[in-house]
Amino acid sequence: MRKYTPKDDVQKKSYYNDRFHVVPQLARLDVSSDEQFSADLAALKTEVAISEAYLENGHLVVYIQAEDNIKTATYLKEQLEYDMMMELSAIDYIAQRGGFEIFYELLSMSKHKRMRVKCFIQEKEPLQSIESVFKMANWSEREMYDMYGVNVINHHNLKRILMPDDWYDHPLRKTYPLHGDEAASWYEVDKIFGKEARDVIGPEQRDPAAVDRYDTTRFARLGHEVPFGVDITNGKEPEHTPLAYQEEGGVGLFGVRIIKELDENKSVQLKKRR
Repeated sequence: MRKYTPKDDVQKKSYYNDRFHVVPQLARLDVSSDEQFSADLAALKTEVAISEAYLENGHLVVYIQAEDNIKTATYLKEQLEYDMMMELSAIDYIAQRGGFEIFYELLSMSKHKRMRVKCFIQEKEPLQSIESVFKMANWSEREMYDMYGVNVINHHNLKRILMPDDWYDHPLRKTYPLHGDEAASWYEVDKIFGKEARDVIGPEQRDPAAVDRYDTTRFARLGHEVPFGVDITNGKEPEHTPLAYQEEGGVGLFGVRIIKELDENKSVQLKKRR
């Protein structure tokens, strides 16, 4: 098992040392340039405190206090006809600001307008669930808790939705290793076969782009499957299982094949990207 190294400062490090990409910002326009949004913003200001508001990419973006999220969502739905919650999630700003930016994306079917409501919470600060206002928040808030660790309170069933219940940490935080940590590399091996099988099976391959034709148990092989137990010592399969693959009859149109058969001897691997 690999030696564990602290990852608390990962966000403070650059992923690249040869280039620095600055994401271009979209133009932010004054809300007064849109009559409908101006009226909606004026009405919303009578109910909750708004620290900032602007138009971006055709959306009205408003910043509220986190404790006003239920009041804001209710008013927008019942009074301003923003009747659909399209998305909600979090953005990890723990390294820069010590917490998360929460956003709610709403759509008015009658006005054909979109509004994005944002607020900021500290890393361990609780956030009220808006499930009572928009039912779609049920799964989205569970995902936000699962992936980011946002503490959503008053949710009727706040539990992980993608990761196992006993998974350690939250995979979409910027401090989470891209290939998972040490516990992640052994999770399924330990659960299915037991820790005593670690030396036999080896750690999980966390790179989704990697294909190992000669993995330990040969769950899947590129090219051609072989029965379990067939001797492929030293990476050599029997002669009757060449690396060649094509669906029965091939893939074609009007009798003409569109996809050529895979032939290992004729294939070429690029040494670098073009």
